[in-house]
Amino acid sequence: MAWRTRSPAHPGPAPELVPARMINECLYCERLLYLEWVQGEFADNAFTIEGRLSHSRADRPSGKLPPPAASEPADDQLEEPEAPPFQARSVWLSSERLGITAKIDVVEGTESGSVVPIEYKRGSPPDIPERAYLPERAQLCAHVLLLREHGYRCESAEIYFAGAHQRVPITIDEALIATTLGAVKRARELVEAGRIPPPLVNSPKCNGCSLVGICLPDETNLLQQLELAQAQPVVEAQEAQAEQVMRRLHPARDEKLPLIVQEQGAHVRLDGERVVVTGRDGEKCEAKLPQLSHISLFGNVQITTQTVRAAFDHHVQISYFSTGGWYYGRASGTSSKNIELRLAQYRAATDPAFCLRMARGFVASKIRNCRTMLRRNHEQPDNVTLNELEAMAKKAETAESLDQLLGLEGTAARYYFQSFTGMLRPKDGKNVTLDMHGRNRRPPRDPVNALLSLAYAVLTSDLHRVVERVGFEPLLGFYHQPRFGRPALALDLMEEFRPLVADSAVIGAINTGVVGAEDFEHARGAVSLKAPARRRFLQAYHRRMDQLVTHPVFGYRISYTRVLEVQARLLGRVLLGELEEYPSFRTR
Repeated sequence: MAWRTRSPAHPGPAPELVPARMINECLYCERLLYLEWVQGEFADNAFTIEGRLSHSRADRPSGKLPPPAASEPADDQLEEPEAPPFQARSVWLSSERLGITAKIDVVEGTESGSVVPIEYKRGSPPDIPERAYLPERAQLCAHVLLLREHGYRCESAEIYFAGAHQRVPITIDEALIATTLGAVKRARELVEAGRIPPPLVNSPKCNGCSLVGICLPDETNLLQQLELAQAQPVVEAQEAQAEQVMRRLHPARDEKLPLIVQEQGAHVRLDGERVVVTGRDGEKCEAKLPQLSHISLFGNVQITTQTVRAAFDHHVQISYFSTGGWYYGRASGTSSKNIELRLAQYRAATDPAFCLRMARGFVASKIRNCRTMLRRNHEQPDNVTLNELEAMAKKAETAESLDQLLGLEGTAARYYFQSFTGMLRPKDGKNVTLDMHGRNRRPPRDPVNALLSLAYAVLTSDLHRVVERVGFEPLLGFYHQPRFGRPALALDLMEEFRPLVADSAVIGAINTGVVGAEDFEHARGAVSLKAPARRRFLQAYHRRMDQLVTHPVFGYRISYTRVLEVQARLLGRVLLGELEEYPSFRTR
């Protein structure tokens, strides 16, 4: 039986006031409401950015909402109320009796003395009789109820669709009021329950949802079906998987790109929304900050405080490495608001049985992916080695302790790295001196190990960034036990990707001539990569991360960059009780 969250993970009762926006979300998708309101998740896509631009004017407070016509001005009120018609923007109202709060885009006065709330929306009115969907109409109804509660005469509301430059009137009747108040009650019930609602099943609502990469509706549904089918015969389980139509609802690749600065003495500064990198010789290069996924700085590189602050505003993390590629740490803005996930992680990490079960999967997957690398790339893979690796993987799946797993992992690594050079076929035979004698590090004593150490350091940084963005505590793992300063959870998730990403990038860089024996420096028994070759290798590494791969469970093609986040979020689904087992990433 999988470890489960046994009680509501949020620390207290539901907030007293439900935002009108959450009334909209509750009627549209209860899971979306929970992700946004309880777990504090949010992500942008083209639609949310367009919507924010549509709201840019309404979000700037202007004008004043005068007292209701029936009320008398306060004694200390020095200004005369603004006579209708008037227009007030970004008006925030709340009501404890209704249990609702809202920031109304525009409140407009009329000649008759009534007021009309106006909500800005992107796009055009839908082709339905009401000219607006129920969630939007309920959101406007909440605005009307708040205005009435504060003494204003308000009979209707309007939605302004920015794409069509058109206002659509919303009729407020008793049925809509009942639906709105029911949604307020339901939203509070969902929060009090403390468990995320199930994902929608093959719903068109998921198309275009900005949180679909966080929610993973189809992936969660499929894995739950497969878990239920495990008790059935193998043929029926395979049929259950075949019947599930998987949609790739999120982009195959991350549209944002990394900025890597490794020239010693370089200076990074901000110019508007552009990051400007100036070398010691005065040469400049630029990148638009909103288009960056992260910034990596190697060695003696200066970055201004203004750039750091702007990077935080755009959720761009900054990673720091030594000149040779040792990962020091990262700087980031406010961390994820998903306290539920962290509380679940803390509880799970104190359960030895859960830690062992997770560690078994990580290690077994790593060993099998190593075996796959040898089968794919070795000119003449040794059957003894392949058989031993498969035996080690099977033993890992039934290991009785973390110490036993460490021993099995070490034994498998010796078999794997003894055959590693058989996967190296340097271009034109000119790099025959690129040899290795098993895995060694701190410091690496040969060129291949220098490349492996650099690749592992960059992959650790990537996963450190991913697990923090998802909402985990990076220092608290299940296989890698807590140690001062070590990103244990990133190292856990990294296990199965070491051979597929890091080792593959090293093999590809050597076999295609990206790096050669002349690109390394030897000093006091240590080997490091020269700066020009390091730049080429990092480019090769990121090409590997951007390469599309077929997900072994879901069947769609996405980049390794996206795979890392999908796997981390699926681990979160396990911790929060939606899934029994973590779906390992194993290629064939």
